[in-house]
Amino acid sequence: MESQFTSSFWHYYIIAIVACSFIFIWWLLLSQHFQSPPREQKVETTGHSWDGIEEYNNRMPRWWFWMFVATIFAGMGYLALYPGLGDFKGIGFNGKPWSSVGQYQDEMQAAEKETGALYAKYKNMSIQDVAKDPAAMEIGKNLFGTYCIQCHGSDAKGSRGFPNLVDTDWIYGGTPEKIHETIAKGRVGNMVAWGPILGEEGVKDTAHFVMSLSGREKFDEARAARGKELFTANCVACHGDKGQGTMGLAPNLTDNIWLWGGREKDIIATITGGRHNQMPAWDGFLSEEKLHLLTAFVWGSSHSQGKALPTDTAPAIGTPAAKK
Repeated sequence: MESQFTSSFWHYYIIAIVACSFIFIWWLLLSQHFQSPPREQKVETTGHSWDGIEEYNNRMPRWWFWMFVATIFAGMGYLALYPGLGDFKGIGFNGKPWSSVGQYQDEMQAAEKETGALYAKYKNMSIQDVAKDPAAMEIGKNLFGTYCIQCHGSDAKGSRGFPNLVDTDWIYGGTPEKIHETIAKGRVGNMVAWGPILGEEGVKDTAHFVMSLSGREKFDEARAARGKELFTANCVACHGDKGQGTMGLAPNLTDNIWLWGGREKDIIATITGGRHNQMPAWDGFLSEEKLHLLTAFVWGSSHSQGKALPTDTAPAIGTPAAKK
């Protein structure tokens, strides 16, 4: 329908080109077939020669001719059934015009109908109970493998810029409710760039203080002392007075989990340029049953004992957790 934004002329223009192309192909095929010399007449060569091998000007084999005819009719049939003639959508099947979106929706509906009963089995179960069911966790693993591994990895341990989902470090909360909210609604993380405010030396001082918070051995104590004052003046509002972070706002800086890297140059880059990250919202794309199973898989993968942890709701200073 895009042609209608300018003029309906383009709709007819495309139809004319297609129709003329079919007419020309028919003419070319028939003219070459019936203009060949009769069988009783001596056949002349085309004048082409390759290493003494000449090509006779014979009529094409009958099977070949009919193959071309079948191909033309197949093309005409395709244009009758599917879009291809300007804005004409095609008659489709069962009176319904075909479209890639329509086919996708039909396939999704068929798949949902087939798997709906299986997913419904777990819909009314708690996340904790679903996480204990091996069959449900296998389904959740397959869903995770389809929708999540591109960012979080096949082992769910994440990568640079994408969080590890099997440790105990949570920026937005590790309860079943918060994990479901994160998957369904998505998240947007944003840290402002402090480079223009603190200056190059101020950034380095602050970076060394941040390194000291997580027990790093190689940091400059003099810079860290100066950085503490800068951190107190500018960073505690989000990261807390001890660098423990704020659930739902800013990460814990006292553990060994580093989303963007924990080396000096990585921390300096983060403070200087800030960070912006976004997780898409899956609500509406995935059914509630699938979101439920995905939540159970993520929660179960990070809670091996099958019970809630203190770090689900509040960061803890120096909490040990698996490195990415």
